[in-house]
Amino acid sequence: MHPIRRTAAWSRSIPGGRDGRRKLVIALVDRVGSGLWASVSVLYFTYVSELSLAQVGTLAAAAGAIGIAGAPLGGKLADRFPITRILLIVQLLRALASCALLTTDHYALLIAFSAVGSLGDRAASILTKLYATRVAGPDRVRYQAFHRTIANAGWALGGLAAAAALALGTTSAYQWLLAGDALSFVVSALLTLRCGEPASPSRTVTGSKHTAPTTRPANPWRDRTYLAYVATETVLFLDDAMFKVGLPLWIAHASNAPNGLAPLLMVLNNVMVVALQVPLARFGTTTAAARNLLLPLSLAFGLGGLAMALAATGGALTATLLLTAAAAAFTTAEMLHATISWELSVALAPDTAQGAYLGVHGLAQSVQRTFGPLAVTAAIATGPAGWATFGTVIALTCAVQHRVIRARLARTPLSVPPVTVSEH
Repeated sequence: MHPIRRTAAWSRSIPGGRDGRRKLVIALVDRVGSGLWASVSVLYFTYVSELSLAQVGTLAAAAGAIGIAGAPLGGKLADRFPITRILLIVQLLRALASCALLTTDHYALLIAFSAVGSLGDRAASILTKLYATRVAGPDRVRYQAFHRTIANAGWALGGLAAAAALALGTTSAYQWLLAGDALSFVVSALLTLRCGEPASPSRTVTGSKHTAPTTRPANPWRDRTYLAYVATETVLFLDDAMFKVGLPLWIAHASNAPNGLAPLLMVLNNVMVVALQVPLARFGTTTAAARNLLLPLSLAFGLGGLAMALAATGGALTATLLLTAAAAAFTTAEMLHATISWELSVALAPDTAQGAYLGVHGLAQSVQRTFGPLAVTAAIATGPAGWATFGTVIALTCAVQHRVIRARLARTPLSVPPVTVSEH
């Protein structure tokens, strides 16, 4: 098939119509910008802002902790106001936060601006997921697969551009990368203006002569099953800390593999996601199918932990092969969990409170980003037994989640009267 025709056919296969495709373009722009900054942020604060190692760590922890509130806040607002308007405001907020970092080296201000950016990042993530859920409808899992593919491609492009810029080794190079990140948010905001507002079951427009129902929507903070599900999700998101912290440190400190293997395994991760996320999505297109994927997910986590443990016991070649196998296993787990999480987080939430519920679900990833590195470094400090335990605990958590959601999925979906927005 001709390349242009193949591209057109691929485009038509994306759920969500024109707005769905536009959101994928926005995702690409957003992630290219994030790739520019995420890979150099620590270096920027070290060499440009001249912060100490302890100060950089404290800044990252504080910004991450404050950013946790972004997910539930964004989800709550999305149940009350048009999601495209909120996304526009959040993208502009992220742009302002990035630009503000360029204006100062004052430590307190750097923490404040980073925290605002982190808050916006987590809110944007939930709002994007909620928009995709509404625009793609029953094809949300397939749409999520396309979204992750595009997002990972964006991260890779941004990272490559950052690596090229850092070859200059100048302060201006770091500043231009941060400016590029801010520009990506501005472009994303402008593109959001072209996206239509999807139908929302939590917002029913009424006239001035209609009376809005007074029944309150479901509250995720009182939903014990959903909270238990979110608690297990926090553990399953640890694959993120594996690639950012676990693999590089294990390669450097406890294996005989060359240090240059670490970036290559990150490339492997991105290539696998881009190549396999969409094909794997077909195994989780229904709620029951997504729940059944928890069993192979537990196997992938278990094998990944075992391979990490064994990598410390062999020579350079053996360690390299085992670490590559571990990276492949954890990447498979990442892709399976992405499919499972996207479907179950929506299926377990009542239609009329999706924003609030998905906001609470977003806490799992936010909390993991704060405490995940601690769990991974604890495994490293314990040695091979730590990695075996790490993989086993996550595998068992998959089984726990499989059981926790069983009763909920067996019941009729929650039904709550819609919240109305009166327009005079």
